[in-house]
Amino acid sequence: MRIVAGTHRGRRLTAPAGRDVRPTSDRVREALFAILESGGGVAGRRVLDLFAGSGALGLEALSRGAASAVFVDRSPRAVAAVRANLEALGVSAAVHRREALVHLRAASARGDTYDLAFLDPPYRQAAGLGPGLGAALPAVLAPGARVVVESDHRAAPALGLEVVDERRYGDTLIRIHHDR
Repeated sequence: MRIVAGTHRGRRLTAPAGRDVRPTSDRVREALFAILESGGGVAGRRVLDLFAGSGALGLEALSRGAASAVFVDRSPRAVAAVRANLEALGVSAAVHRREALVHLRAASARGDTYDLAFLDPPYRQAAGLGPGLGAALPAVLAPGARVVVESDHRAAPALGLEVVDERRYGDTLIRIHHDR
């Protein structure tokens, strides 16, 4: 797994060990960021990488010029992998070990907002997490924000946000939502 484009292009990333982690493939990331570029890109955006895993999506955004990124995952191994990847790239970003909904409530209470949110929940839990995420996300989305959800095509979470693009790559479904 590597950074596909931008200032850190070609740099290898560390993924947390374990069977529960399935990093977004280079091919899917490349296709996703091509879609995002056609819709205004990621440069200057404040990014949230929820269920971060290795942090590949947020790191790719930073490599392509995102202004900042916040990485959130409940797994200690995932948080360690994100921190190792940030250090290896020489990049500074906030990393939080906590549940996604806890982070969204705390971010909302602080008044934090994001222009782009990546959600890559565990495939087996994605559909069940949809209603809670859909209720909590709007409070932390800047006007015109986009939300990218990666899931199994058979169990995509329903967020209640407008779907503006949807693509399938094998068993992986990418949905891009637009707020407001």
